[in-house]
Amino acid sequence: MQSKRIAYYGLFASLAILMGYVEMLIPMPLLVPGMKLGLANVIIVIVLYFMDAKAAFFISVVRVVLSGLMFAGFAGLLYSLAGAILSFSIMVFMKKTSMFSIIGVSVAGGVFHNVGQIIVATLVVENLKLMYYLPFLIFFGVATGTMIGVVAKMSLGYLKRRL
Repeated sequence: MQSKRIAYYGLFASLAILMGYVEMLIPMPLLVPGMKLGLANVIIVIVLYFMDAKAAFFISVVRVVLSGLMFAGFAGLLYSLAGAILSFSIMVFMKKTSMFSIIGVSVAGGVFHNVGQIIVATLVVENLKLMYYLPFLIFFGVATGTMIGVVAKMSLGYLKRRL
């Protein structure tokens, strides 16, 4: 049974990194600097529900660190890590309450990922005016979080039926 779990870790971590890479290849009209679809978060939400919070946290950190080192550099790694940790914490809390659907958990994750990144950006550049981006980032966090939640829910249903 332990071998199967290790295989899932490797598979999901690889998929999350691959999704991050694919996202880099998709041209995005940047309405807000740093805005992304968050495709790799589909994998994190799936792991949170398919395995457990510990596995999802490990895969999230591995994804952020490796993707940051390979594709984004240190600054990108710093912003992504802050967003991922805050987002993950909120998603785990909301899932534990059992009051929110997978889509609601994903939306909160998308919103708080952006909140974490804007907080770090504000601290790094020492300019509170960056908070003006927050309403736009929250809007896009809700939109992408909904999309990610729907895809994760459908994928999780398929995954559970197949296994």
